[in-house]
Amino acid sequence: MITVVDYGMGNLRSVAKALEKVGLDVKVSSDPEDVLNSKAIVVPGVGAFGDAMHNLDRLGLLDPVIRSIESGKPYLGICLGLQILFEYGYEFGEHKGLGVLRGKVIRFENREGFKVPHMGWNQVWIKQKDGLFSDIKDGEYYYFVHSFYAVPSEESDIASTTDYITEFCSAVQKGNVWAVQFHPEKSQKAGLKLLENFKGFVEKES
Repeated sequence: MITVVDYGMGNLRSVAKALEKVGLDVKVSSDPEDVLNSKAIVVPGVGAFGDAMHNLDRLGLLDPVIRSIESGKPYLGICLGLQILFEYGYEFGEHKGLGVLRGKVIRFENREGFKVPHMGWNQVWIKQKDGLFSDIKDGEYYYFVHSFYAVPSEESDIASTTDYITEFCSAVQKGNVWAVQFHPEKSQKAGLKLLENFKGFVEKES
């Protein structure tokens, strides 16, 4: 059983359905015990960084998520689930993140000819070809919806980049932690392939 962590941010059912489609046994839960007892955790989410951290804390999920990561359990973050891995987010002020990865989360600059949020299909340029992007072609298209992006302090944590206004980090990978800024559950075949790769990590740990 893997747990999709329900902390009140976004539609988690579509993520759960995509994970089930690649053959994973999935539970959507806000129960800290489910997080601690599951084989892997998936943290999706759409919304503000500060709200996400507040909700995780309020529901008693902050410590179980961190303990799960520290124990070596596979973690997959999607969109907001990537951003909160970092030390600080700057959406409506400065907010402290999980601090699993060094770096910060900032807003796209306004630039003529570009809309914020960055919304729609865009290419992903792979920096780490193993892991999540195993057997996925460089320049594959994925679906994005976001106004903020992560700036990792450690270049080695960057798994992929994408170009929009600037070249930004669109996926990270470190040890048992994988996370993507785009939405694999909305990215058709390419998204399912990425989730299949995550399934491989879960099965390896079982």
